[in-house]
Amino acid sequence: MLARVTETGGYVVKLNCQALHSHNQGAWLVWLHGLLGTGDDWLPLVNACDQYASLMIDLPGHGKSADLTVTGGFAEISELLSATLSEHQIDDYWLMGYSLGGRIAMYHATHGKHDGLRGLLVEGGNPGLFSQQERDVRLQHDRHWAQRFRQEPLVSVLADWYQQPVFSDLTLVQREQFIHLRSQNRGNRIADMLENTSLGHQPWLVPDLQQITTPFAYLCGENDRKFQNIARQYTLPLKTIPRVGHNAHYSNPAAFSAAVNHFLSLFG
Repeated sequence: MLARVTETGGYVVKLNCQALHSHNQGAWLVWLHGLLGTGDDWLPLVNACDQYASLMIDLPGHGKSADLTVTGGFAEISELLSATLSEHQIDDYWLMGYSLGGRIAMYHATHGKHDGLRGLLVEGGNPGLFSQQERDVRLQHDRHWAQRFRQEPLVSVLADWYQQPVFSDLTLVQREQFIHLRSQNRGNRIADMLENTSLGHQPWLVPDLQQITTPFAYLCGENDRKFQNIARQYTLPLKTIPRVGHNAHYSNPAAFSAAVNHFLSLFG
């Protein structure tokens, strides 16, 4: 399905999304993938949460939304998300996001138009960097990767991308699977999204997250030391997924979906 949003400039943008189990009554689950992914990444989880209607969104620059480029960062994406939900008459929903999708979800829940937001589930999403120096360093880091995504063969960039410490728990076979799967992306589109949603541009969300009034779960793989430490440092409501690292929903979908279903069951 396509969401059509008319901007003040008079042009129309289209954000691809797919609805599953839409016959179910009650709140929807809205799923936001990570950088290099697509909404289809969530299919095993969506099918394991089939008592809920689900909307899987392709973020700008990804999947069937690859031709959509945003220049307004998190604020523009949050507005686009709101308009997408409105287009599909979704006014009662849980927001689930992984990595980049988690950062977008946290921004939307604290800074966006989130009427109807029932609660927030974030997997391995960074709530931001406190100091300007940290943000400047991160901007340089992301611009370096963006330059590589634009100029080099995607397969060679991805081979290095999945060697980053946050992916250290991946096996050789899993790395090869990710490289093959993610090589379907367009390097220039990924670069645009990486720059526009850099942690260097993201607001410091911790104070708002600590005061959020909607139910909030911060899901993290047991072996994802970086994000375990972030959750503990900022007293985020950590829920641990056993025997996996950063991409917990991919590596242990059964345990991940069980954690999601249990959390949702607590709130009707």
